[in-house]
Amino acid sequence: MADLINDKKVFTLLEVTTSIKKTLSKRYNNSYWIKAEMNKINLYSQSGHCYPELVEKANGKVIAQIKGILWRDDYQNINKNFLKILKEPLKDGIKILFLARITFDPTFGLALQIVDIDPAYTLGDLEKEKHETIARLKKEDFYDRNRSLQVPLLPQRIAIISHETSKGYADFLEVLESNSWNYSFLHLLFPSLLQGEKAIHSIISQLKKIEKVQSHFDVVAIIRGGGSDVGLSCYNNYELARTISLFPIPVITGIGHATNQTVVELVAHTNAITPTKIAEYLLQKFHNFSIPVQKAQEKIIDRAKRLLNDKMVFLHSEVKLFKSAAESLLSENRNEIALQIGSLSQHVQFRYKNERRNLDGIKSELRKDIFVSIGVVKQEIRQLVKNLKKDVTLQVQTNESEIDQNINSIVSNLHATLVERNQSLLFNQGRLAEKTWHFLEYRNSQINNLEKNVHNMSPINVLKRGYSISLYNGKAIKSYLEVNDNDEIETILFDGTVQSFVHHTSKAQNL
Repeated sequence: MADLINDKKVFTLLEVTTSIKKTLSKRYNNSYWIKAEMNKINLYSQSGHCYPELVEKANGKVIAQIKGILWRDDYQNINKNFLKILKEPLKDGIKILFLARITFDPTFGLALQIVDIDPAYTLGDLEKEKHETIARLKKEDFYDRNRSLQVPLLPQRIAIISHETSKGYADFLEVLESNSWNYSFLHLLFPSLLQGEKAIHSIISQLKKIEKVQSHFDVVAIIRGGGSDVGLSCYNNYELARTISLFPIPVITGIGHATNQTVVELVAHTNAITPTKIAEYLLQKFHNFSIPVQKAQEKIIDRAKRLLNDKMVFLHSEVKLFKSAAESLLSENRNEIALQIGSLSQHVQFRYKNERRNLDGIKSELRKDIFVSIGVVKQEIRQLVKNLKKDVTLQVQTNESEIDQNINSIVSNLHATLVERNQSLLFNQGRLAEKTWHFLEYRNSQINNLEKNVHNMSPINVLKRGYSISLYNGKAIKSYLEVNDNDEIETILFDGTVQSFVHHTSKAQNL
């Protein structure tokens, strides 16, 4: 009932909001199919309820907005249906066609209560994104770029983009490292998210890191395993697909699903259903090289053995022939050699005696010539010594006075230089001491200011100034959305704690 205050008919806020609720209930008493974008799902894990933000955009601007309500049971049924049909959960930023009732609550205001969502509508939107990405890559001539690269003959150095706890990553390494042929691989993990919208930026970021050191790798392997098809829509993203298509070394993918291929798998150099198959692909590369080499090795060994055997038979035959011919030749020439040795010995003795007589004559003549030459040289040396003494005495007398003058001048200049350098060193020493003292005073002042700030910002001093900390389940509360009505919280004050219960209030809306 309205009250009369100063001749004015006045309603309470509850009366007004209750009236609005009755009016809307009469006017909108059916459910309606509505299409919109789920800007943010706002799932509360404790209650299981969702309060999505529903918007409609035109040219990138929001032209309509309303909050939604999705109760726990409805959310679970709808999300299960999405996983079954789209292989994706309900998430932020998707377009949906939903069945909803218009509701109004005096406390929480106007909202759309969602009771069902058609996954086929969202599936069409995701497929549209995939086809648009493919069409754009083909138009820009990027679609086949990575596939046109040549994989090295032995792709031994592998950059792996995966999650360190991924089962697919573990399976991939198990196949590579336990191969029975002992093929050796060098691999380095670049950790990344592998599903959901955040995976796009995470994978691109790791690809950029690899690109900076691309000379150290032969291929990049993107590995995602675990048998789930959830969260694969990120692999249809244009930016991610473009980055992989234009990557300077071959990219191979083992995303781990057997349904429709994503754009990333289509533009990658090589794609396999599972990480294990990707590992087998790399091993096959080594097989393709090693088997022909092994066969060639076997042929070379067999041919070498046969060739050596033939040569050994020929060698034994030649040795026997050579031995027989040598023995016959030695026998024939042995007598002739003995005669030649006797004749040579007589000739050598005769030549030796003749040469000995000649050498004795030459020795006698050489001794006479040496004595004569030594006498002449001694006389010339005596004369040269006399002349040298005269020249040295004259030169020393002439230059004594000039040498004394030069020495005195050098000593005087050296003394002046030493005095000047000593004065400069004393001046610079004084300036250095003064600057050092000023620098120490400035640093000491900065340290004192930092100590004051640390003391003022300590938790105890902050609480002394009247601030407090509220905790829920032992964790600090940063937002009112983190607690619900009737939740018990603890408030820490400077001199103790206070236990209290939560009661939400909402701001009044203009009528």
